[in-house]
Amino acid sequence: MATNGEEKSRVAAAGGGGYGGYGYGGYEGREKRKWWPWLVPTVIVACIAVFIVEMYVNNCPKHGSALGGCVGGFLRRFSFQPLRENPLLGPSSATLQKMGALDWNKVVHQHQGWRLISCIWLHAGLIHLVVNMLSLLFIGIRLEQQFGFIRIGAIYLISGFGGSVLSALFLRNNYISVGASGALFGLLGSMLSELIMNWTIYSNKAAAIITLLFIIAINLAIGILPHADNFAHIGGFAVGFLLGFVLLARPQFGWMERHELPQTNQPPKYKAYQYVLWVVAFVLLLVGFVISLVMLFKGKNGNDGCHWCHYLNCVPTSKWKCNT
Repeated sequence: MATNGEEKSRVAAAGGGGYGGYGYGGYEGREKRKWWPWLVPTVIVACIAVFIVEMYVNNCPKHGSALGGCVGGFLRRFSFQPLRENPLLGPSSATLQKMGALDWNKVVHQHQGWRLISCIWLHAGLIHLVVNMLSLLFIGIRLEQQFGFIRIGAIYLISGFGGSVLSALFLRNNYISVGASGALFGLLGSMLSELIMNWTIYSNKAAAIITLLFIIAINLAIGILPHADNFAHIGGFAVGFLLGFVLLARPQFGWMERHELPQTNQPPKYKAYQYVLWVVAFVLLLVGFVISLVMLFKGKNGNDGCHWCHYLNCVPTSKWKCNT
């Protein structure tokens, strides 16, 4: 899209505010505590602030562009790069690299592993930022209200990191990647695993899981378009899905009513299948991260062992090409 390689933005178009947490599936248990959501709004404000800094550093009028004049000249220093260079209304790729975009060469050969985290806070343009922040608002607020800032914050950050690792493994040279969509897909994945993990305490199970799978499928389908980093989406979703089993288990209904039962009839806090899912998910998460990070820092190319995986990121058609 711009200088120094193709820019792969991570765009999540997840909607469905009614499916984020306690709203979907008809949860039948009694909530003992409802958290006041402050982390998600803070993350949104932080991402907006970082984007303002991006545009300040970019300074299109000063640095110019070979592809035309700046868009929104009345914004002066904060005006956008030409649409031919960045159709998402944002800075140049050079600015994003300077600010901490994910760059395989810099991560592996220049020991800048911090880019695996910093890229989560950057956005390729105003459109990219608005879509991601609205998605985070709809998904994150409800999850934080129900599960608290510690668990949801952990899922958000670790999923974003996981998305960055998979993205770096497969995108390699000539690409940079930015965006919070890996973290957002992690929240979507955790919603699905939470539904599975706590299956027995939900009503309308079929409707809930079909709706959630539909939302996930639509978002992954968007990722096969050019300039969207679907590897970050897939990596974030996989990590969030496993983290949901680890962090979002609910006590079974009988345990929540234990004070009303005789001592001899006290049920266990969790069902046996919940413990099994917790162990399996934790092991898969740990093994997956170890293998992925070892491959990444040894300079391995994920495409070498999977010659069709590039189609997960972009499917060429008569309307567009994936290498432009």
